[in-house]
Amino acid sequence: MPAETPVCQLLERQDADYRGWLWVAPPRDAWLEGGEGGAGQGSVLSADHAVLQAWRARGLAANSPVDAPVSAEQPGVVLFWPKAHALGEWWLLWLCANLPAGTRLQLVGENQGGIKRVLKVLAALGLGCRKCDSARRCSLFETRLGRVDIDPDAAWSSFAADGLTLISHPGVFGHGKLDDGTRLLLEQLQDVLPKGGAKGRGELLDMGCGDGVLAAWLARRGHRVTAVDVNGFAVEATRRTLIANDLQGEALAGDVYSTLGERRFEVIVSNPPFHQERNIDYGPAGRLIREAPEHLVPGGQLILVANAFLPYPDLLQSAFGGFEILADDRRFRVYRAVKARR
Repeated sequence: MPAETPVCQLLERQDADYRGWLWVAPPRDAWLEGGEGGAGQGSVLSADHAVLQAWRARGLAANSPVDAPVSAEQPGVVLFWPKAHALGEWWLLWLCANLPAGTRLQLVGENQGGIKRVLKVLAALGLGCRKCDSARRCSLFETRLGRVDIDPDAAWSSFAADGLTLISHPGVFGHGKLDDGTRLLLEQLQDVLPKGGAKGRGELLDMGCGDGVLAAWLARRGHRVTAVDVNGFAVEATRRTLIANDLQGEALAGDVYSTLGERRFEVIVSNPPFHQERNIDYGPAGRLIREAPEHLVPGGQLILVANAFLPYPDLLQSAFGGFEILADDRRFRVYRAVKARR
């Protein structure tokens, strides 16, 4: 069971009866998932595959906004305000477009994460708001949903990079631009990827696919590509990017390797995340590295880019018995580790 978060500690002390409420973009939290005081007895709407799986494991309704609609009748909604301001605005627009006007809405978040900015956002949308409570350096606001004349689908955007058209969404890493680390990784890939005709190329995995730039770059060169991300917005962005460039590839939602079973790949490429909201979190990247040998064929490669200060050399050494640095511009390093052929 995950730990209890400050935002849920604030909600826990409220008098509200949260039974049957819709929880939007929540964190993993012991109080919320434990179902105490009516919490966790409703349904969840999240783009985070790990959150969805945790709720489904308890037999509760869990949906992604890019896959399935939610029930129109909700006694109330709690929106956990994300650190990405544009993503928070998108959630508000989506809720206004998909739930009945007048539905009770609470918005909660950490003060340093920008929750107080919702006052201006709601005012701009013509929605009233009142502050309910604050504690644990978090704040809780309440309003009612109303009709807003802005289509949430307008948040999808496109931009060009390396001859590709990339489709992006506010919830995707590096939204609207090519990350400098990814750019450095692309500069190294051409010389280390498997050679030969399309039939001679093995399967490649883009882990943490974001807007699909790596997957599209690989597919354009004839590789068979599978792209995975825990973020449903990223999976949808990658699918749209592949379609926009008339390329083939598979995009899957998954928590690192969770949806891949025993599949093995010739190359795994990644620009792995190391933040969870505002906190540094090496967990997903650690699993990416530690479990990579199980998902590589003999002689297969893990090629990843990371901020130079991150402690990945020890993880690579432990998992593979060795590694090399393909590039280092002082901000980012590109690492390659090879699975033994024996």
